[in-house]
Amino acid sequence: MKVLVIGSGAREHALCRSLSLDPDVTELHCAPGNAGVAEVAQLHQVDALDGKAVAALATELGVGLVVVGPEAPLVAGVADVVREAGIPVFGPSREAAQLEGSKAFAKDVMAAAGVPTARSYVCTTADEVEEALDAFGAPYVVKDDGLAAGKGVVVTDDLEAAKAHAADCERVVIEEYLDGPEVSLFAVTDGETVLPLQPAQDFKRALDGDEGPNTGGMGAYSPLPWAQPKLVEDVLESVLQPTVDEMRRRGTPFSGLLYAGLAITSRGVRVIEFNARFGDPETQVVLARLRTPLAGVLLAAANGTLADLEPLRWSEDAAVTVVVASHNYPSTPRTGDPITGLAEVASEDAPHAYVLHAGTRQEGDAVVSAGGRVLSVTATGADLAEARRRAYTAVGRIGLEGSRHRTDIAARAAGADGA
Repeated sequence: MKVLVIGSGAREHALCRSLSLDPDVTELHCAPGNAGVAEVAQLHQVDALDGKAVAALATELGVGLVVVGPEAPLVAGVADVVREAGIPVFGPSREAAQLEGSKAFAKDVMAAAGVPTARSYVCTTADEVEEALDAFGAPYVVKDDGLAAGKGVVVTDDLEAAKAHAADCERVVIEEYLDGPEVSLFAVTDGETVLPLQPAQDFKRALDGDEGPNTGGMGAYSPLPWAQPKLVEDVLESVLQPTVDEMRRRGTPFSGLLYAGLAITSRGVRVIEFNARFGDPETQVVLARLRTPLAGVLLAAANGTLADLEPLRWSEDAAVTVVVASHNYPSTPRTGDPITGLAEVASEDAPHAYVLHAGTRQEGDAVVSAGGRVLSVTATGADLAEARRRAYTAVGRIGLEGSRHRTDIAARAAGADGA
């Protein structure tokens, strides 16, 4: 089978890496990809938001499956155009992708489906914002209703900062603060059957100790040794299946990857947000542990045959990902800096540790930074302690002037004090 992956981040590199190891994948293509993806897939230049261009490329290549990675093309309806061209596609329709594209829409779906989530207000005026913030009190949770590349959420005790963020958005969702640890749970679905993957935990704050501004994610790990054994089963029953059933009832079935961001609160599991695609950096650790070949799972979702699949197989190993970000991330990141040490990781740390590219580009013989989150260094081990040791050893080999990374990814879960 020929497969085309759309996107250019670490998530797409992780997807391409897994697909390249699948014996059923005969050709692997990615558009536009990045310097790392080029090592496992043939790259093509295409506007990822242009559904007709993506469908034309898929038709020209004769692929049997298109995987749309990022949220923006999904919300723009790229998957719809590819489906209309008669090509199986992994990714929800434009209407179904509103589960991520509009937080207000997601709240409406959850209310109709009886899915537990934070109490919230949708606000469009300064007066409404002030009333909602006053109603919930600190910590204040203010979310841009639309897509914001992982940077649309502010959680703060500073009332003025909360108001300022709301003022920068056309419409915001203001929520009660949810206590307790957060969990990310992916599920593959064909619109009826829901197949949950293994849970992970990511780290949104830029600095150690969960300090600093929110980012798209600075690292992740899986499995979660502290989680209840029935967590996945309970979330499938109370969150994932009801949401998929409600979307189908509305006439907008959700087919693709449903991502539930969860808080394990003192009152039980609550949904923080939904995403309509694989999340970054959790994808890196979840796919590192998946042993079932990936292409068949994604194709079954696209074709509506998930119910026929055998149970997924998982490695008992743990996985840890550490994000290496560029100077000044997440504000205005510096780009164009050369990256060194990639060959050393490939030769010294493989197969237990490897580098997934996010914001990179090739300049002659050099790989340089081209975005905020530049690399995801992923490692596996018999337990979290071993996986994080391997991850941080590999991070130590990489040179990128002015770069930053958190030193405490998975430290608490692994029973460690630091990197």
